[in-house]
Amino acid sequence: MNYRIREEAGFRYVDEGQGDVLLLLHGLFGALSNWDSVISTFSDRYRVIIPLLPIYEMPIRQASLEGLVAYIEKFVAQKDLHSMTLLGNSLGGHLAILYTFKNPDQVRGLVLTGSSGLFENGMGGSFPKRGSYDYIAERVAYTFYDPKVASKELIDEVFEITSSIPKCMSIVGIAKSAQRNNVAKDLHKINVPTLLVWGLNDTITPAEVGHEFNRLIAGSELYFIDKCCHAPMMECPDRFNELLDSWLARHLVSELVE
Repeated sequence: MNYRIREEAGFRYVDEGQGDVLLLLHGLFGALSNWDSVISTFSDRYRVIIPLLPIYEMPIRQASLEGLVAYIEKFVAQKDLHSMTLLGNSLGGHLAILYTFKNPDQVRGLVLTGSSGLFENGMGGSFPKRGSYDYIAERVAYTFYDPKVASKELIDEVFEITSSIPKCMSIVGIAKSAQRNNVAKDLHKINVPTLLVWGLNDTITPAEVGHEFNRLIAGSELYFIDKCCHAPMMECPDRFNELLDSWLARHLVSELVE
């Protein structure tokens, strides 16, 4: 899909459509392209915003979930956003949860898919090796039920990231921060409508993780997609968008009626 990457006050982001705000947060190795189907499906009815998170550019001492949440808070303030529905995949889900803890009045809904925060196998259980294209290709494919979804463009992008020592150091810092930052004890604080969409075959955050989020977040709705792994919005976009569309219609409309 063609969309314009905007730049303002040091932020790079996508801002498409008008209406209620959907703020999309990508994962550790994520990219804007991860959300292509969501942008194309929902930007005719919603304002879809995706900040490019500075995962690989953060100073080492700031490379943490706390640093990324602070970045999101500054972005939200810069864009003067309010009453948002946050969507997060993998690390992006973890960030969405932490942002909601700190800014409950800003969040009207939460959508988590393959979220970290309770348990995750990073890149299939090991940190990506630098310099081995075949290894990176194997690890990227591991995140999908159908390895063919791991396009050469996606593998090239991850390979380029992991070939840079400074970027790898930032990744390590953020990954360690995520492992330290278990949210289980605080999930009871979330009192906004929450949708959980999980790949039934997720190898990074397995199905039981989805069940645990569902147990700990009161009133949350959990849906599994069969033959789907860690990024349902990429691998099974039609089903993901169907679930999201139905959930948004029910909760946003009911909130307006109330």
